[in-house]
Amino acid sequence: MSVSVVILDYGSGNLRSAERALERAGASVEVTADPTAAVEADGLVVPGVGAFAACARGLRAVGGDRVIGRRLAGSRPVLGICVGMQILFDRGVEHGVETEGCAQWPGTVERLDAPVVPHMGWNTVDTPPGSALFAGSDPTDRYYFVHSYAVRRWELDTSGTAMAAPLVTYSTHGEPFVAAVENGPLWATQFHPEKSGDAGARLLRNWVRTL
Repeated sequence: MSVSVVILDYGSGNLRSAERALERAGASVEVTADPTAAVEADGLVVPGVGAFAACARGLRAVGGDRVIGRRLAGSRPVLGICVGMQILFDRGVEHGVETEGCAQWPGTVERLDAPVVPHMGWNTVDTPPGSALFAGSDPTDRYYFVHSYAVRRWELDTSGTAMAAPLVTYSTHGEPFVAAVENGPLWATQFHPEKSGDAGARLLRNWVRTL
């Protein structure tokens, strides 16, 4: 029996391409804004494209922030993609306007300091040892990014606590930025795995296998 995955439909994201990619990864996929389905599924995917503020408003309009909180309180897996990753942080700053995120992680989403923005195209990433998300990957693998903003500094410090240290993957466009995070049941990628060919398909299979 395949695992169930809900892609949260809150008006933002490449829902159909993500749906097809997750089906190929072996999941039974539903695209919905229904909070009960989103809470009860084996896995929840939070997509997102466009502006941080618009995504945050859309997410709250369907109660997505509460859904994410309920799932994580029960250690139920959540995967954020692109702006769906960004809105998991404390805040986003765009054009001088600050917008509150879901505050699952401390940190600010800011404009990249790079010669060319947006960052659009294929980049390698620097993965930490022990990554389950990138299991079986090669350092030469490239992933598809399209964004102007990112988390430039990882701020969650678990030293001195009983919490396991999150695994943080970085990439570079003008400067280093957070490209992916694995933190208990909460995983996220700044790039689009559903658009990243074989390397992205492997990541989604890795995630689905954890459900």
